[in-house]
Amino acid sequence: MQWSIESLGEAQFLSPLRHGHSERFKNHNHRVLYDDMLPASQEAFTRGEVPLSFEIAGPREKIFFDPPKATAAIVTCGGLCPGQNDIIRGIVNELYNHYGTTRIYGIRYGYEGLVPRFGHVPVTLRPESVSTIHTFGGTVLGSSRGPQDVGEMVDHLEELNVDLLFVIGGDGTLRGAAAINSELRRRGLPKTVIGIPKTIDNDIMYIDKSFGFETAFAEAVKAVSAAYVEAVGAVNGVGLVKLMGRHSGFIGCFATLAAQHVNFCLIPEVSFELEGSRGLLEMLRHRIAQRKQAVIVVAEGAGQHLMQVREETDASGNPRLGDIGLFLKEKISQFFSGRKMEINLKYVDPSYLIRSVPASAQDNVYCTRLAQAAVHAGMSGRTNMLVGRWHGSFVHIPFDLVTHGRRRVDPDGDLWLSVLETTGQPARMR
Repeated sequence: MQWSIESLGEAQFLSPLRHGHSERFKNHNHRVLYDDMLPASQEAFTRGEVPLSFEIAGPREKIFFDPPKATAAIVTCGGLCPGQNDIIRGIVNELYNHYGTTRIYGIRYGYEGLVPRFGHVPVTLRPESVSTIHTFGGTVLGSSRGPQDVGEMVDHLEELNVDLLFVIGGDGTLRGAAAINSELRRRGLPKTVIGIPKTIDNDIMYIDKSFGFETAFAEAVKAVSAAYVEAVGAVNGVGLVKLMGRHSGFIGCFATLAAQHVNFCLIPEVSFELEGSRGLLEMLRHRIAQRKQAVIVVAEGAGQHLMQVREETDASGNPRLGDIGLFLKEKISQFFSGRKMEINLKYVDPSYLIRSVPASAQDNVYCTRLAQAAVHAGMSGRTNMLVGRWHGSFVHIPFDLVTHGRRRVDPDGDLWLSVLETTGQPARMR
C-alpha cells in the first residue's frame, strides 16, 4: 500500500495565509508516527529504516492553485451523520474568508449530482448561505447511495470548471473519490480530490475518531437510559436496544460505558450463541432471576450467523443484514414463554433519531478543524487523500490505505475489556 501523498505538481503561489500565519506553515518533513509505541520505532531504527508515518495536515507556505481563480465543489454521500453541515460550513468559510476562493458549488444528492441526466442542479455556496446550517441535522446538500459512472462525473466537473472537489462520505464514497481521481489523472486534468471521512460507526481505518461519533453515542445513551427506566419500572423488565454498527461495535461499546446500565453488550466482533448453559438466553434468565431486570445493547451487525439471511446487497454494495433487534426480541419472548416465566420486554431502535440530530459542540469543533485541514490540503495540490486525526494530530492519509478494510473493536483490547468489566457479562457466551 502507498503511504506517500499524491500531488498535482509544484506549488508556485504564495499562500494568502502567510500574513500572521507563518508559524503555522507545515511541510513534508512534519510527520506523525503510524505506531507511537516506543518499541516499534526502536526496531525500525535498529534495522536502519525510518518508521512509517503520516504527513501532518495544515497550511502550506506555497500552494498549487491561485485562490481567486479557483473553483471548488462539495458533495455529501451515503447515510446521514451528525456534523455533515458543520463540515460544509467549515469548508465554505475557509475557502471564502481565508483563501479568497468565491466560486463554491454544492453538489446536490451525492454522486447523482455529478451526473447531469439526474437533473440535480448545483447550488452556489457563500458564508451567508451556510451561516446557520450547523444548527440542523443531516446535510443541506442532500445525499444518495450507490456508485455512478466515473466518466460522466469527471465530464461534469470539467463543465463546471471545478478545481477542488471535497467529498464527504464513508468507505464506499471514498472508493468512488479514488476512482474519480484516477480518471482525472488519466485525462491529465489538474484537479484535486480530498476526502473527509464520514461514518457514524467510527470504522474508518487509521482514524482516531470519525466526526459525528461523539454526538451519536451520546444520543444512543439516551435510548439506553430510557430502556433502563422501562426495565426497572416493571417486574422482570428487559430493555433491548439496537444501535448502529454494521461491522464495528464502537457505538454500542461507548454507549454501554457511558450509560453504566447495560448488562449485555453484543457487537459484530464478538460472536455469541443463544442456546446452551452459557448462551445469551440462559445468561439472561439467570440475570432476571437474581435482579428482576436487565438491559441489552446489540449492534445491528451482531449475531448475523444466528439468522437465515439471503445474500443481497444494498445500493452501496453492502450486504443486507438481518434485523438482529427484532430477531432477539422474538427469541427472548419465546424462551421465557416456554419456561412459563413472565417478562416485560421493551424494544428500542433509535437509529434514525441518532443519525439526524445536529452535532454536539465538541463534534462541531472537530468538524471545523477537519474542514480547515481539507482546504489546506486541496489548495496545496495534494490529492487522492483524506484528512483525519491520528494520535491526536490532523494528518493526510492516502485513499488506498483506508479503502481496504475497516477499523473494528479488538476483542482482546482495552476497550472491550472495559465493556466486560462494566456489564459483568461473561467473556464468551457460547
